[in-house]
Amino acid sequence: MKKAIIALEDGTCFEGRAFAGSGEFYGELVFNTSMTGYQEILTDPSYHGQIVTMTYPLIGNYGVNEEDVESRGIFAEGLVVSECSRMHSNWRATKSLPDYLAENGKIGIDDVDTRAITLHIRDKGAMKCVVSTEDLDKESLVKKAKASDGLVGRNLATEVTTDATYVWPKDGKPDATYKVAVIDCGIKLNQLRILDELGCECTVYPNTSAAEEILATRPDGIFVSNGPGDPAGAPEVTELVGKLIESKRPMFGICFGHQMLGLALGAETFKLKFGHRGGNQPIQDLRTTKVEIASHNHGFCIDADSVDPAVAEITHLNLNDKTVAGLKHKQQPLFCVQYHPEAAPGPHDPFYLFEEFIDLMKETK
Repeated sequence: MKKAIIALEDGTCFEGRAFAGSGEFYGELVFNTSMTGYQEILTDPSYHGQIVTMTYPLIGNYGVNEEDVESRGIFAEGLVVSECSRMHSNWRATKSLPDYLAENGKIGIDDVDTRAITLHIRDKGAMKCVVSTEDLDKESLVKKAKASDGLVGRNLATEVTTDATYVWPKDGKPDATYKVAVIDCGIKLNQLRILDELGCECTVYPNTSAAEEILATRPDGIFVSNGPGDPAGAPEVTELVGKLIESKRPMFGICFGHQMLGLALGAETFKLKFGHRGGNQPIQDLRTTKVEIASHNHGFCIDADSVDPAVAEITHLNLNDKTVAGLKHKQQPLFCVQYHPEAAPGPHDPFYLFEEFIDLMKETK
């Protein structure tokens, strides 16, 4: 295995070894606190442009399979772990994590102090980095990291959206109770699976589509998916969402979709110091005071002070830092959350949010 260097833009470097892939890989270095679910994390398009450090020390022991993918491929730029298991054991597994990363042209690094990386990011913030097995000169790599593109201002959601409109389930759903228009900003497949289970036929549109094209199909509801990057860097998507809001159809947004709806309603977003990534984030529903544990994966958030109380109310808060985790329109059937009620991976506490979306469509159908 080749020696590898992880160089951050602030000059900090970490040494490890490549258990998969080789070359140079760029991205924002972030950490995820989930103990399992690495396959779902790697294939979540929300991780486009990021190199993920797993805080749990042993990763890869159950391999990868054909069922747990969340998109058409791996979107994370690389994976950093303390120790990667070269041997895997699970009845569903079809290959090892190292083979999976290598086949997808991604890099995997282990034998590195992930605790030190996590503490550094926690204290200094997520930052640009380069991972290399070729150029091992730390000074050179730090310069490359500084010169690389970060996440701020980048419209990554349009880079990962579908190339063409498609229907889910693939063969259609003739007995569907509801027709849902889905705006793909980097959607996870489990969101579509759940909508299917709840009686919806989904038509998935690129986020570059025209609002008129979408509304011409007269959907019962509109769903805006998760996705990567800076929401403020995607004004065209915000404009599309704003036009869809004008239709007054039921709307539900998740993660990046939540941020798009917030921006379209006049709120502003900001970059979190190190983001929320993991399956153990506490959320309070302010309407009921109940607390749920939810899966998160975002580096940006809606500014609470920018939410117009005449337009929308804050319905959920992240209890760790009191950031906005949910919004609801005061006049229209529209709501959104910053986290992932579909889990994959993570807890299923917030599943009720999909049912609330179904109820909104039922009331307005």
